[in-house]
Amino acid sequence: MNKQRLYINIDHVATLRQARRVTYPDPVAAARLCEDAGADGITAHLREDRRHMQDADIEALALAPRTPFNLEMAATGEMTRIALRLLPYQVTLVPEKREEITTEGGLDLGRDPVRLSACIAALSTTGIRTALFIDPDRAQIDRAAALGVAAIELHTGTYCHRPEESRHLRALQDASTYAASLGLAVHAGHGLTLSNVGPIAAIPECEELNIGHAIIADAVFVGLVDAVRAMRAAMDSARAR
Repeated sequence: MNKQRLYINIDHVATLRQARRVTYPDPVAAARLCEDAGADGITAHLREDRRHMQDADIEALALAPRTPFNLEMAATGEMTRIALRLLPYQVTLVPEKREEITTEGGLDLGRDPVRLSACIAALSTTGIRTALFIDPDRAQIDRAAALGVAAIELHTGTYCHRPEESRHLRALQDASTYAASLGLAVHAGHGLTLSNVGPIAAIPECEELNIGHAIIADAVFVGLVDAVRAMRAAMDSARAR
């Protein structure tokens, strides 16, 4: 089984900084530490309300990482213009509501396909790899394939909140197999921790995990480098079984 990529979402380094509106901790410095510790890529979400990452952070991250940079964003005109200017390796389109604490579910790809298609087309013309953050649902996967994206990221939040209900893991396993059969690369993320990452890391078709909050939270106690290394080890152990 191929090694699974680990992208670290560093949004909550910026959350800590924005609590005081100071200059530290620096998300770019955090990205470098994550890379040194074995991260395969860096993820950051520039939200419309700028609650954590700021424009200057994204500009710096687009230039600073030594590994691929994945920009999470809503499919809006403003965000599309930013992505086209900065040219990250990958853009993952996500749903966004100002009143939510964090992303609550996957995109509904049937809701505004014209807007999504226009955003994806604009990004693709510059060579930016595109992915869609969706729930593990075959109808959504079919729509993603029709939109011509390279990858999907499966929303693992429901599984993480109710891991005792085996149907949620089965849905992710089925969605991964189905998406791969359509030629889509499969990523996953949201709510993953050291205690629940194993079954997701063990899905053969899942090439990449995006993990942020749990790693930043663990870093409070053990440091960022050790938190990244612990997650990397947990993923590799599950993958090797």
